This record gives sequence, structure tokens and C-alpha cells, in this order.
Amino acid sequence: MTAAATTVPFPKRARRYVRSQVVRALVWLFAFAPLRLASEVGAVLGGLAYFLVGGERRKALESLGIAYPKKTAAERVALAKACFRHLGRAAGEMVCVRQLDARRAELVEWPAEDRARMDRALAKGKGVVFVTGHFGNWEVLARHVALEGYPAAVIGKETSDARTTALVERFRNDGKLRVIWRGAAGAAKDMLRTLRGNAILGLLIDQDTKVQSVWVPFFGRLAKTPRAAADLALRTGAVPMLGFATRVGPCRYRISMHDVALPEGDGEDAVVALTAALTAGIEAQIRSAPEQWVWLHRRWRSPPP
Repeated sequence: MTAAATTVPFPKRARRYVRSQVVRALVWLFAFAPLRLASEVGAVLGGLAYFLVGGERRKALESLGIAYPKKTAAERVALAKACFRHLGRAAGEMVCVRQLDARRAELVEWPAEDRARMDRALAKGKGVVFVTGHFGNWEVLARHVALEGYPAAVIGKETSDARTTALVERFRNDGKLRVIWRGAAGAAKDMLRTLRGNAILGLLIDQDTKVQSVWVPFFGRLAKTPRAAADLALRTGAVPMLGFATRVGPCRYRISMHDVALPEGDGEDAVVALTAALTAGIEAQIRSAPEQWVWLHRRWRSPPP
């Protein structure tokens, strides 16, 4: 055991170990199930989780109260329950992802006009800073684009358990995605090399995390938002794009994409302006299907400076 690991209290290490073993067991078990069955069972388990995991339920309702203050308490509860079911369904589908891969021409719609936007962006030769959020199924989004032959890397955060991190990396590598672990040695240079090689670099910027950030509006309130996407696009001239894989049915998704104009000028004002534009696009997508976002995350936990 490493010295760093021993600094983590034993109860927390034990919980992490148990959680990783449960995840591995569920992955093994569900991998043998038909895709549609895994999706339905996942939805049922997600619905049960709403009642069993009180802390996450409270966070979801708190977030919904901030985003939708005019909705009734009953409406917010219904949204939270739908969110849990959606997340459970998505998890079930991801465990059977090889089945989804084999049928992606049938189950994942990527309209020609949206694919053409990506082609036009890459034709400029400076790469694409591809931004999304924890909406719909972001893993399906990245995986489908990569399996269609587009060179792509994604920025990821290592989990608290090395075994789970390795599982995530194998899962993404199997989908032709290269993972750049945030904070790892050489990660920043790897991001720049990816864009200079005219590839797609995927980032999620819709959570309050311990990274360099700016404060921009999100559902009418300033939220701490990662700035890396804006920094990279402004520094390299890569095309900033937004993309989403929206659920349109059990095991079925529709991919949408559009590019975002670079702001005039440079410096901090440009970073804030581009981050705000990208965040506004994520908010608009969430409003179109709010049950498909991860309301369990405390998006507004950091107060503005």
C-alpha cells in the first residue's frame, strides 16, 4: 500500500473497496443480459435508489430548487425521480455497451447536418475542443464519434479507487477513445498535441470541481465553471463545439452538435465570454429534457468570489 493510501481513513478505504467490488460484480452480471433488459432493470434500480440514497436525493432536490424555483415541490420530486431512473437506465446500457456498439446504426442517430458541422470544424485543421455536460449519455456521445472513425481523446478524472479507474480506462479504450487523466504528468502537453494533430478533445464543464475556473451564469445564478475548454480554444485556435447524446427512448439516442463562435479579443474577458457561451448552450440542452441531467451534483456549492 502506498504512503498516500495510508493517509485515507480505514472506513473510507473500506467503503471505496466495497463500492469498487459492487461495480465490478454488476458489470460482470449485466454484461450477459440483453441490452433492453439491462436498460429496464437499470431504470428500476435507479428508481429504488431515489428512496434508498437519502443524501443524493436531498442534493438533487436542492439543485432542482435552485434551478426551478417556480416549480412546485411535487414537480421537483417528479423530476428528481425521473433523473434517478434515467441514470440507472444509462448505467445498465453502458454495462452492455458492446451490444449497443453492434447496433449503433440502429440505436444512435447522428443526423447528417450535425456530422457535417464536425467535418467542417476539422477541415480547418486546428482540432476541435468538444464540450458537453453530464446530460443524456455522454459516454455514448464520445464513443459513437470515435467508433465512426474520428480521432478523439477525452479528459477524465481518476476515481478514488485504482481498480475502478482501470475499468473506466479499458471501457473507453475499447471504444477507440484515448483518455488523458487530468492532473497526470504531461497531461497539459498531451491536450495541446491532440489539438495540433487536428483531433477532437472532449471535455465536460458542467460541474464544480477542483480545477481552474471562472464564474458564469447557470440557471440564473453564478456557478464555478472549469475554464480549460475556453483556454485551449483561445490558445490554439481550435473550433469550440457543443455536443449531446439525448435519450429518445430506451437504448436510443440522438446526437446533436453545433460550433460556438470564438469571442473577439483575448485574455480573461474572452475566457469568461466563451465559457459563458458554452455553459448557456449546456443549460439550454438541460432545459429541453431536465430529467437527463445529473441533478445529484451540487453545482452551486462554491460561492462567487
